[in-house]
Amino acid sequence: MDVQQLKTAVGSGLLSFPVTHFDGDLNFDEAKYRRHVEWLAGYDAAALFAAGGTGEFFSLSPSEIPAVIRAAKASAGKTPIISGTGYGTALAIEIAKSAEQAGADGLLLLPPYLMFSEQDGLVAHVKAVCNAVGIGVIVYNRDNAVLTADSIARLCDACPNLIGFKDGVGDVDKVIEITTKIGDRLVYVGGMPTHEVFAQAYFAAGVTTYSSAVFNFVPALAQRFYRALRDGNQTVVNEILLDFFFPFVALRNRRKGYAVSIIKAGLRVLGDDPGPVRPPLTDLTREELKLLEGLVRANAEAKAAAE
Repeated sequence: MDVQQLKTAVGSGLLSFPVTHFDGDLNFDEAKYRRHVEWLAGYDAAALFAAGGTGEFFSLSPSEIPAVIRAAKASAGKTPIISGTGYGTALAIEIAKSAEQAGADGLLLLPPYLMFSEQDGLVAHVKAVCNAVGIGVIVYNRDNAVLTADSIARLCDACPNLIGFKDGVGDVDKVIEITTKIGDRLVYVGGMPTHEVFAQAYFAAGVTTYSSAVFNFVPALAQRFYRALRDGNQTVVNEILLDFFFPFVALRNRRKGYAVSIIKAGLRVLGDDPGPVRPPLTDLTREELKLLEGLVRANAEAKAAAE
């Protein structure tokens, strides 16, 4: 898949981050992961981010990431696979190259480790990663890596394979500035935690796709919400927000790191145990798991009744 084909694919529908499956000793469980990616690919994701944020990129070693990418590519059929990369520039380049060699269709550049940097430094970082590979790159504004519209414009001029901008900051006015100044040179992706609760505001800002973490365990519900949003069906949007997403976010917000842990818990509720999260994250308590199970069951029953 060439750079422009990937850009088109990313903008064509809903995206998601598969969780990374571990066994009881916290080793990568390739067989379970492959089954999961194959299942998700059947629900028409436009692309899947392997070894991304929800896939615990930050807890994977650089040597594990190519194995995750190869497993995803072997199981996803025609669905494009975008690998996470990040940390300092040298390590981000190393991971990016190994992911490209493993067959990744593109890269999501996550924030550098620890340091806050000036715009010139961030531009140099993104440019170096883009120049190191031939596949498409999506830059992720989040935490300590927040590029301005002018910096992104500079990168667009310098990096032909920069195809996308993802926002996880939530400053919609800045997003509007970026989408207005850059136009269709990039594809724009929403990346807030449980982005569905922010999606209406982002759609108005010109960001018409996003990565859905809950797609991991309620893919049909995630796609139903996305279609309702795209179609302007406010009744269905409100219904799903009230019945599922708002209570889900309240449960997610109980502890730090649950944005990842609760997604693995969702799969556990379905009987497909993806294994624990790696430290320093922690898993949901038994009580919280029961609350999540009730939420998933109630929404499944509501969908069945509607049909």
